Amino acid sequence: MSARALKILGVCALVLMAVVAWMAWPATPIAIAPTASGSADAGTIERGRYLALQGNCQGCHTVRGGSPFAGGRAIGTPFGTVFGTNLTPSDTGLGAWSADDFWRALHHGQSRDGRWLNPVFPFNNTTRIARSDSDALFAFLRSLPPSDAPVPPHDLRWPYSTQGALKVWRALYFVQGDATASASEAVAVDEVRRGAYLVNGLGHCSACHVTRNALSGNRDMLDLAGGLIPLQNWYAPSLLDPAEAGVQEWSIEEIVALFRDGRSRSATVSGPMAEVVQHSTQYWRPEDLRAMATYLRQLPQAGVTQAAAARAPDDRALRMGGERYEQHCAQCHGKQGEGVAVYPALAGNRAVLMDSPANALQTVLNGGFGPSTAGHPRPFGMPPFVLELSEQDIADVLTHVRTQWGNQAAPVSALDVRQLRGSR
Repeated sequence: MSARALKILGVCALVLMAVVAWMAWPATPIAIAPTASGSADAGTIERGRYLALQGNCQGCHTVRGGSPFAGGRAIGTPFGTVFGTNLTPSDTGLGAWSADDFWRALHHGQSRDGRWLNPVFPFNNTTRIARSDSDALFAFLRSLPPSDAPVPPHDLRWPYSTQGALKVWRALYFVQGDATASASEAVAVDEVRRGAYLVNGLGHCSACHVTRNALSGNRDMLDLAGGLIPLQNWYAPSLLDPAEAGVQEWSIEEIVALFRDGRSRSATVSGPMAEVVQHSTQYWRPEDLRAMATYLRQLPQAGVTQAAAARAPDDRALRMGGERYEQHCAQCHGKQGEGVAVYPALAGNRAVLMDSPANALQTVLNGGFGPSTAGHPRPFGMPPFVLELSEQDIADVLTHVRTQWGNQAAPVSALDVRQLRGSR
């Protein structure tokens, strides 16, 4: 081996050793400048309660049937299972934490003992929360009754369970927020700035509406271009594309109605978004709903879906899909997909026409249920057909719906259904 080759090999070895040492080097808690937050009075605690609703914190930190915010909810990821932590002021929760520790977790994605947090906790979004809101949220959590309910340790495959892997993920995808800008946006009178704060920070919309790669990351973790939600196999549609979930052409009032009531003149929510409305946005104050609507409405129409030349469905699929539609669907959705009474039209329905058939498929499989809200307390639902229709039946009926009455989306195959069913 030549001297030059040996020199290159030596440099590579040194670089590798440095990378390994960097990954293995234990982290220490990042120094936090304390704030004079004062006592947690009733007004601060109430503000924190409202912030917890806006962030839908209970959704990940409460197991079904368990104590609120006591943790334990299993959250599946492509790398294993993460369990929501206990946020009550108990020995197994936030009992030993200070407001500074809590801010470190939200702003830096780091626990009080220096461990890096798993990005299932959306610290790319919470890093944009203002310190004053962090302190109010912490005051509310400290006011909760303590619960010592045990929370299982995360069950992640190696090396994703290591601090070194989390350090690499952070280096690739974490962008720390500007605390000064967040403090200004949190109290902004301008609706676009306030809306940006809610969408990108507290509301953490990109946690679902971001396109993720094999490491569940994106160089722009605030991207709202849409993506398949890992393991759930629901598609969070693009908020930039009017053909998917973009609202650039809607009125402010119509956008507000969708987030407040779960339905508007031209759309309804279902699946994971129904849970967001159920547990969070229906409780937002009118001015915050308007701010969010104003921000979403002014988003650029980037990545707008182009009408693609869809492959033609075969005659068998059209015939069988038509029969299944007549048998199971026409009574509510109309013989021509025009909708009947409160049941939505399927002709021209953008949830049906998206390139990904995931949401239509999940609705056929598991039913479609809207949230119960003050403006729509008894929503009509769609029954599940998972036990009635085979994968081929579902593919045929979806093909029928996506290609009739002027709809021009691609047909669906039984293989598509099998791949998108996912693990439930």
